[in-house]
Amino acid sequence: MSHQADNKLTLRRDGFTFKQFFVAHDRCAMKVGTDGILLGAWTPVSSATRVLDIGSGSGLLALMLAQRSEPHVRIDAVELDSAASQQARENVAVSPWAERIAVYTEDIVDFTATRFSEYSLIISNPPYFSPGIACGSAQREQARYTTLLTHEVLLGCAHQLLMPEGIFCVVLPVQVAEHFIPLAQQHNWHVQQQLLVSEQEDRPAHRVLLALSREEKECVSSWLAIRDAERRYSTDFQQLTKDFYLFM
Repeated sequence: MSHQADNKLTLRRDGFTFKQFFVAHDRCAMKVGTDGILLGAWTPVSSATRVLDIGSGSGLLALMLAQRSEPHVRIDAVELDSAASQQARENVAVSPWAERIAVYTEDIVDFTATRFSEYSLIISNPPYFSPGIACGSAQREQARYTTLLTHEVLLGCAHQLLMPEGIFCVVLPVQVAEHFIPLAQQHNWHVQQQLLVSEQEDRPAHRVLLALSREEKECVSSWLAIRDAERRYSTDFQQLTKDFYLFM
């Protein structure tokens, strides 16, 4: 499935260098982080035919899924912020999968208005903070807070855009997921898979990755500790991310 990049990647300071691609993120409010990398590495892609990345930011998830999926899979990335979407386009253009990924500068509500049941897989690393203290940057506030994209709106858009048998994947703080899951169930979503993530083996989970479906199935739940008791990257974390991190 993987495609090897033609040029050897070199480390740069304005972004994040992976084994097969580079993500510049200096013009994006939210930088490349562990949450997004875990979601991109974990999300099931074996049945994907067409993918949508909602709130794409730098294009990280779109690029990760392009690396992991079959060559015929097309990926659309939607990002409201114009600076971030332009950077995502540039990241896509220099990647090995430029012909497979399209980036749209658009509000997901407007994007959804003319589309129905087009995607077999939808992925999102959504805003999850309730409106609170201003960030000092409207761009960062948009990326962090649910003011412009509430979870109810996100779930509704995904419901319209996803094929009946499709999967919708997100990453959230555990406490936020406690409210998100009942809200999803109200919109006829079912949790098909979940991965609880802790920073270290002896600590409680702080993030959860969810795969939602409209088909009711028994939920498969698992656990991942990023680091072991000696603060080294755990074997499970290395196994999940080894195709992306340079030094895994």
